Amino acid sequence: MMTTNTLRYALFAGALLLPAAAGAQELRLMTGPQGGVWVPLGGQLKDLWEKAIPGAKIQSLPGAGIANVRAIDAGKAEIGFGNSISTVDGLEGNAPFPKKQADICNVASLYPQYFQMLVPMDSDIKSAKDLKGKSITTQPRGNTGELITGQLLKVHGLSYNDVKVSFVSYTDSVQQMQDGQAQAFSLGTAIPSGAVMDLASARDVRLLDLSADLAGMKKLNPGYTLVTVPKGTYPKQDKDVKVIGYATHIVASCKLPADQVYAMTKAIADNVPALTATSKAVAGLTPQIMAEDIGVPFHPGAARFYKEKGLTVASR
Repeated sequence: MMTTNTLRYALFAGALLLPAAAGAQELRLMTGPQGGVWVPLGGQLKDLWEKAIPGAKIQSLPGAGIANVRAIDAGKAEIGFGNSISTVDGLEGNAPFPKKQADICNVASLYPQYFQMLVPMDSDIKSAKDLKGKSITTQPRGNTGELITGQLLKVHGLSYNDVKVSFVSYTDSVQQMQDGQAQAFSLGTAIPSGAVMDLASARDVRLLDLSADLAGMKKLNPGYTLVTVPKGTYPKQDKDVKVIGYATHIVASCKLPADQVYAMTKAIADNVPALTATSKAVAGLTPQIMAEDIGVPFHPGAARFYKEKGLTVASR
């Protein structure tokens, strides 16, 4: 029979174990910069996942494509948004990653991303090669849009030393364009971009056609594609514009339990209408699109979900 002291000790020891058990269900979700679509989408995913995983508590944190991969690999987060091109660079240990990011698994592709460069409607900048000596604004270091901006300059034999560049938030970039401090604004996001709509409401701007840059960009990263921003996406955009494309996806630590990641993957597939209400970019998402091969092996939990749907994917 258990004595009073023994019982007290058992209850005390059990209490000590409670925080660890709860902590196992505390997940950190890295989203994106303020003003981008990843922040509201992250809020929606947080709600869905907390319902799908009993006892889970998800903390949504600001981030960026490159920074999110680094954070997960370093154990500072468990799940986050990523961009296919920079995630592949992370796995390979290509710049700007200092080493191979080993603890990164794919969960689901969500939608195509569009690298866009805006200039004033009456600007003499017709292509990226005309940026030399100009003032440009882009996202902070560690953001995929900033990385692509540097690569686009490189394709034309330029670097940040050849332009005057600001690494700031979407909001600050819009303000700089409105005030005439910047002559070009580059960003990687879904369409229509809220930041671009804000800018277009204040002054007439136009998208640069980047189709001539694709070949050079693919030499730097074979994951780049050409995507179309349909006419009418933005005010006074009277024709389709070709820009550089890649995919937004969800990445997770490969150490996460398979059951948790299975539940997360299923929750995405089962709640496309709710996600679409937050971002139209997700409209039409299917398990087939989610399982797209973008060169990043899937988490075993996600792979199990896709297998149930009759899809074969490469997993860790």
